[in-house]
Amino acid sequence: MNIQNQFEDIGGTFITPVDELKQKLSKIKAYIFDWDGVFNNGSKVGDEGSSFAEPDAMGVNMLKLDYWLRNGELPATFVVTGEENRSAQFLAKREHMNAAFYKCKFKVRALDRICIENNLKPEEIAFFFDDILDVELARTVGASFQINRKANPIFNQYLVDNKSCDYRTGSTGGNGGVREACELIVGLIGSLPNAIETRIEFTGDYTKYLNDRNLIETVCEPVE
Repeated sequence: MNIQNQFEDIGGTFITPVDELKQKLSKIKAYIFDWDGVFNNGSKVGDEGSSFAEPDAMGVNMLKLDYWLRNGELPATFVVTGEENRSAQFLAKREHMNAAFYKCKFKVRALDRICIENNLKPEEIAFFFDDILDVELARTVGASFQINRKANPIFNQYLVDNKSCDYRTGSTGGNGGVREACELIVGLIGSLPNAIETRIEFTGDYTKYLNDRNLIETVCEPVE
């Protein structure tokens, strides 16, 4: 079974044809993740913020590991979110992402900073998102992945009609949406079996990867 069939069988939607998406992904050097509705279902408890799921965190780790195995360096990774969230900052620091930017009501401003500080072009960045506030950024970067929510079918169709997204997950936020998108990316341009074997061994290349990853000190700052 090919990759397209595997992901369509679990409800994924390829808005951009697979071959074209692979070409886009071949240029990607960095990944931006929205938080609410992406790593979770968007629910919050007062000012405590929202949670994340470990399978999604593993997906991000495999995404970074596969990139490192293919390129000999880490991709830049970021959380960009509209609210300050302790869980987002915790995960970003634990996984040694480059930054967790918050208070980003207009997320393209964070993109501008990311490009300038990391010598990146928008077409070299992929974005994981879920909702209306994210559309401008999704349109600007090289590839974008919508984490599905079935409660907004008109918005979902809008993204298709306006070509504002490349792939919509079958899984929802907090239920494996990030993991699905990460596994799709690795499946299209890398080797997930190779990354899995490297992770299982936990020696050799994985130790080198961890050493490189753990040198990154995560910045947590507002971008208003």
